[in-house]
Amino acid sequence: MADAAELNVIAGGSMTVPLNKLSPEFEKATGHKLAIHFDSTPNIIARVNSGTPFDVVVVPVDVFKDAAAKAHLAPEPAVDIARVGYGVIVRAGAPKPDISTPESFKKAMLGAPSIAFLPASAAGAHITKVFERLGIAEEMKPKTKVQASPAQIPQAVAKGEADIGVFLTNVLIAPGVELVGPFPGDLQQELVFTSAVAADSKEADAAKALIDYLRTPSATAVIKAAGMTPG
Repeated sequence: MADAAELNVIAGGSMTVPLNKLSPEFEKATGHKLAIHFDSTPNIIARVNSGTPFDVVVVPVDVFKDAAAKAHLAPEPAVDIARVGYGVIVRAGAPKPDISTPESFKKAMLGAPSIAFLPASAAGAHITKVFERLGIAEEMKPKTKVQASPAQIPQAVAKGEADIGVFLTNVLIAPGVELVGPFPGDLQQELVFTSAVAADSKEADAAKALIDYLRTPSATAVIKAAGMTPG
């Protein structure tokens, strides 16, 4: 296609599964090509603010709370693409702790010898705030097995390298682990992934086409299948 574009996309690491599945479908339908860089919120903010060229983002809404990063995005209203809450996993076949109330959740966290998650991320920041709210932040620090990416959290639990994993539930759906359940009561919160075009993108029309595509019925079906709620 003569008007085909090469789009540089920055995306939250927890969007890896749906975007990797949707990427070839979008490319086939439009002729545009996608180069997607997945990363954590702090790294995304640093990447955007460093002047690294990009055309569109599909990132945690926390990125938009950074004034400098937001200045690199077009002024048009951002579009929410997906949202997902938090959960807890154990290794397949392992006993599942009671996390049905905030108090039992606290007891389960304190009783776990080790816990896998990714503190340096938007999701990790919420988890850390939950620990602080429960008054167990200091106790959790020596138990924490920090993972390099969201996908490594369930892998660490499946291998027995950590007793439990806590993160966004869509990330925790993986082989070798079982979901204990969602965070209870008002400890639960949804992380929203939002999309916007880069302010200086030379491929703004193609970038907008990607955002529109991510809201089509076929795309939202993939997002749902990945354990997330569209929009």
